[in-house]
Amino acid sequence: MAASAADGSADLMAAANRAYRQGEPVRTEEICKQILTRTPAHAGALNLLGLVHQGAGRQRLAVKLLAKAIAADESDAGFHYNIACSYQLLSESAAAAAHFNKAIALGLNGRTVEEFIGQNQTVIDCIKRLPDGSNWPQGEYDFGTGELAAIARDIFLRCALKSTMLCSLPLEMLLTHLRRRLLRLALSALAGTTTEIGDDTAAFFCALAQQCFINEYVFARTEAEDSDARQAAEALVQQSARGQPSPLLLAAVAAYFPLHSLAYADALLDRQWPFWADDLVRQQVREPLQEVQDRGAIAVLTPIDDDVSLRVMQQYEENPYPRWTLHPFAALADDNKRRAAAADAHHLASAHDILIAGCGTGKHAIRVAQLAPRARILAVDISRASLAYARRKTREGRLRNIEYAQADILKIAAIGRSFDRIEAVGVLHHLADPKAGWRALLALLRPNGIMRVGLYSETGRRAYADAFALIAERGYRPSGDDIRALRETVIRNAGEPRWRVLIDTVDFYSMSGCRDLLFNVMEHRFTIPEIADFLKENALAFLGFELDPAIAAKFARQYPAAQALTDLECWNAFEAANPGTFLQMYRFSILKLR
Repeated sequence: MAASAADGSADLMAAANRAYRQGEPVRTEEICKQILTRTPAHAGALNLLGLVHQGAGRQRLAVKLLAKAIAADESDAGFHYNIACSYQLLSESAAAAAHFNKAIALGLNGRTVEEFIGQNQTVIDCIKRLPDGSNWPQGEYDFGTGELAAIARDIFLRCALKSTMLCSLPLEMLLTHLRRRLLRLALSALAGTTTEIGDDTAAFFCALAQQCFINEYVFARTEAEDSDARQAAEALVQQSARGQPSPLLLAAVAAYFPLHSLAYADALLDRQWPFWADDLVRQQVREPLQEVQDRGAIAVLTPIDDDVSLRVMQQYEENPYPRWTLHPFAALADDNKRRAAAADAHHLASAHDILIAGCGTGKHAIRVAQLAPRARILAVDISRASLAYARRKTREGRLRNIEYAQADILKIAAIGRSFDRIEAVGVLHHLADPKAGWRALLALLRPNGIMRVGLYSETGRRAYADAFALIAERGYRPSGDDIRALRETVIRNAGEPRWRVLIDTVDFYSMSGCRDLLFNVMEHRFTIPEIADFLKENALAFLGFELDPAIAAKFARQYPAAQALTDLECWNAFEAANPGTFLQMYRFSILKLR
């Protein structure tokens, strides 16, 4: 950075970016070449010059320059995205997919996958022409051959569908119609009346099926569609028994039901699949069967016999939460996330023994393990299905400093171990007695140890009051059909302001997310005064909330004194005036004084 400032490269780079934004490619190229004369490996100049050549149709030269930019800074998602675009224009699909996947894993420099998908004009046009959602999920959209082909050719879209949960209502509605098209094609093939589809379309349909698995089949389906899907599943089982399953039928069924749940599922592992179907079989058969087999190897630290604990365990056995895909530390190209990770790494640096209480599917535990590679980490959860998922993802990340075990937090004091840091984010409020569980964890925390806590806010949870009222009015149960029915009602009335907060919530877009958010078998809510009283009673010092930078700035304007950040009375007043401050939950750290 210092060298760049000293030789004027920073000013030149700013000028080059301005020229590029103003549509002056010749001027942009001149400035970039000046920078590269001084600093041949200047990643920003290499990237921008690559974009100039990309825009001029010189894709081979663009690839060469963008590859040099990546060599100089492999962690910039934009470089990977840009080179992938050139590879796609060169019809080099495998290389394009590899770099699009890397860009998504790195966080797209703080932007969302939905933003990038929205750059596909065919996607935009199709969404505009979809049937009115007021009767959702009824209505049909008849995709033209050209529309389907244009969507299927979008390699970025295929990569996004396979690798991360999409959270966009318009996209969901489009994908739901595309899934119906897939099912009709598969049934037509069974009847011998369909036409051949190309590799791009086949690859897209498999990617769509993978997206359905990631969101746990939360997309709406009509009664007729459900009947057709079951017919397709029966046909696939029959074909699998004969050892001749159709790849198109495989994709169609996998878009409605997880393949590992079908009879003869293990036979699907013995077949040589086309390249576009192999990843689908891995995701929906090989990995789930590995998790089932792995459950028996999970250590049990405490009995689980409390009635509420057993019901909570059953919920997360059926719907492990969250169903995450990308390893958390990979997506830190966003500046705010990078700063947060640096702060966490600093706080974790002195921790030798860490307990993750309520680790779920392991996303949080893995992030801690990456930030504190020398620490010994015990991660416990009540659900063996969640723990098996966590163990598989931990092996994927090649991490060796996490021990997973099943335990009930209410009984955890009996394990006879102590820790200098405990993480209990989003778990205590699901216990029969949250404060008893909190005290049980504190008994394992060493003096001067730090605990991170996440608790539902009484004020914040009011944002979902209309959803809770609808569930009570309709008598919805935490089943797949009822969760889909709830979502259908919300989608049909998406224009009403009362549903905006729910539609904007990530958990709305997966089955386990909706169940955790709105159908949990046990939920307690806290107020800031309640938290303050508990901290005082248990000799704990409040170290501060974890905040969005915009909220922190707003609080600082209202309470400029530095000590206000740890003054819970100030925060109680602030939340009363700004009820959306802790919409998800309070997240904060405390210090054990004795």
